Amino acid sequence: MIEVQDIRLDPVERRVWRGVDEVAFSRKEFDLVHALIARAGDIVTREELMREVWNATFWTSSKTIDVHLGWVRRKLGDDSRRPHLITTIRGKGLRFEKGTAASQ
Repeated sequence: MIEVQDIRLDPVERRVWRGVDEVAFSRKEFDLVHALIARAGDIVTREELMREVWNATFWTSSKTIDVHLGWVRRKLGDDSRRPHLITTIRGKGLRFEKGTAASQ
């Protein structure tokens, strides 16, 4: 079980909870969350995500990650304008935050 902030992820059962509520994800959404939360606090590049989540070494679409990330944020209740779970680091990648923005 991986636990960061109030998110718990079970990589074996492929299940995710926010607090006590289970959050349903598609296969790719789960893979995206898992790739980010497994390295919470570290920046994960878009190239790494394309390789790990989509098994692609090329860009099928520059919007693929953004679209899936939007769905993930919405399901987790993470405001894309003021995210506290998944932060976009311009020009570098994405980071699953270990703590809330206020505590960093």
